[in-house]
Amino acid sequence: MAVQLLLYPARLVQVLRTPVLRLHVTARTMGATVEDFNRAKDQLGTLKKDPGNEVKLKIYALFKQATQGPCNTPKPSMLDFVNKAKWDAWKSLGSVSQEEARQKYVELIRLLIGDEESIQAAPTSAGSSAIFKTLLFNTEDNITTICLNRPEKKNAITVPMYSEIVKALEMASKDDSVITVITGSGEYYSSGNDLNNFTSVPEGDIEKKAKDAAELLKGFVKAFIDFPKPLIAVVNGPAIGISVTLLGLFDVVYATERATFHTPFSQLGQSPEGCSSYTFPKMMGAAKASEVLLFNKKLTATEACERGLVTEVFPDATFQIEVWKWLKAYSKLPRNSLALSKQLMRAVEKEHLYAVNAQEVQRLAECWQSDECLNAIVNSFFQAKAKL
Repeated sequence: MAVQLLLYPARLVQVLRTPVLRLHVTARTMGATVEDFNRAKDQLGTLKKDPGNEVKLKIYALFKQATQGPCNTPKPSMLDFVNKAKWDAWKSLGSVSQEEARQKYVELIRLLIGDEESIQAAPTSAGSSAIFKTLLFNTEDNITTICLNRPEKKNAITVPMYSEIVKALEMASKDDSVITVITGSGEYYSSGNDLNNFTSVPEGDIEKKAKDAAELLKGFVKAFIDFPKPLIAVVNGPAIGISVTLLGLFDVVYATERATFHTPFSQLGQSPEGCSSYTFPKMMGAAKASEVLLFNKKLTATEACERGLVTEVFPDATFQIEVWKWLKAYSKLPRNSLALSKQLMRAVEKEHLYAVNAQEVQRLAECWQSDECLNAIVNSFFQAKAKL
């Protein structure tokens, strides 16, 4: 079997750096038959979407191990990038038996083929574009999905986008869906605030701008505090700033293994928001939260999971498939029972969250008017422009 590998430069480094095959599949009874294996080979050709280079390497390596046993061919030249990547993937299986490789091959193809129809990553509806300019909004199979849709800007959040997200949450709270999902389109979950929010302030208007922005932020965060249904984040890539701090107000957070979580507030002369000054120490402990909120430590998905910010991490190659399997299962649970249980859990600390939100935005309004903050933001803005 030949698996075509289109290794673009950006992906090549990742593939060569991570030859070990990590399969996160549902356990089944071991012992796939030869018929199962041949059927899986045939099904592979029916894939509607390119599964990506990493999963292609997994498929290739498992196929070779299942049909030929452990890798016994000479190592290709370092300059033969494609064959070197394939060889590394096969070699990484070590002494895995042909029977086990055959079973894993069948499992992986079943996962890709059997569940492909259930993938609803960032679904869209015909009417969503008419309602929103920066979001995709859809309700299907008892799941409402709100997708941040500025992929060319890494889903950076503009001032109008804040209002659209609040409106989308209000719509989702009143519809017949069981759960609500927030995710991002493209490679990023969200890069946080669009820096143009801060650099387009008219001279002499800084105080009013800061107060207006604080009120907007306060209402924005309140919409998450008050949201009555289970709210699930599907973090499809890097998350920065407010897209990270808000995660403490979600009920479940699923992340791809390539996601990172970064809150560079002190670097920008600002302070935490999204109630993270309360939720992060509660989840992580004071010392770990200080690393993130005070000293700009960027967390990997695994680190974020270990600290309680993320519920579970999945391999990037099968992230959408596995996450949407769970979401579809949740959507079949009783709607009212879930909502009432969520509201009971939130009611215990809702008033405290309101108070934290008010304190955070007040402090931010002060920061936004300081020379320290303005200089840090302008420097970051021009540094970002210089990289383009």
